[in-house]
Amino acid sequence: MEGYVRKVEINCDMGEGFGRWKMGPDEELIKLIDYANIACGFHAGDPSLMLKTVRLAKEHGVKIGAHPGLQDLFGFGRRKIEIHPDDMYAMILYQVGALKAMLDAEGVPLNHIKPHGELFFYMQRDLAIMDAVLRACAVFGVPVFGSKGTDHQGAMCKKYGLVFVEEAYTDIQYDQNKKLLPVGQSKMATVEDIYSRTISIGLEDTVMDNTGSPLKIGFEGQPFLFCIHSDMPTALENLKACRKGVDEINAKRGW
Repeated sequence: MEGYVRKVEINCDMGEGFGRWKMGPDEELIKLIDYANIACGFHAGDPSLMLKTVRLAKEHGVKIGAHPGLQDLFGFGRRKIEIHPDDMYAMILYQVGALKAMLDAEGVPLNHIKPHGELFFYMQRDLAIMDAVLRACAVFGVPVFGSKGTDHQGAMCKKYGLVFVEEAYTDIQYDQNKKLLPVGQSKMATVEDIYSRTISIGLEDTVMDNTGSPLKIGFEGQPFLFCIHSDMPTALENLKACRKGVDEINAKRGW
């Protein structure tokens, strides 16, 4: 991560509709973020929406990453599915490669790759799956975004020569072991929660876990990323609160 993030910044999952179904208010969210993680068609997204989102991010000068997920449109990529590591490797190549083709057509570089939802949690449970995902990411040679405190991911990124960029979350919770909880297991955050968690993590390196106890995140005053989910009912209000907090953190730290 050293040298990649020079201040606290925000990434957001985008393009997560499908056909006539629209998820987040992307046109408004894009104005408030630094990095867009674009869904690649498996958990959400379709070719036309992917290209539209690429052009939207390009218009606003937002860096673009691939957001591959499990092949699970019905469950939005958040259901457990058993996949052979060889198939997983091919699935990541397929999804990121599709987005990369669109970026090439628009003259925009692929900035990063960020696994979505249950794919992320699958990687934490199964090191063979993590290896397959990161081996596929290595083909593209861009940084991988992931939650701070994930077991083995940083070391395995080093194995493949990948930069691992750590992030924090304010719209879902952590458990007592500093592990990120899935959306379905997290208590819905209020806009006030988003702002207070942003400030607490950014200035004090702590957040309340799901039991209400203070939890040290471990950024140690270094720049990092926040992630906001675009599919939350209050996504735009959440992002505005996070943006307000991030701007205050960067001003106070002189970043």
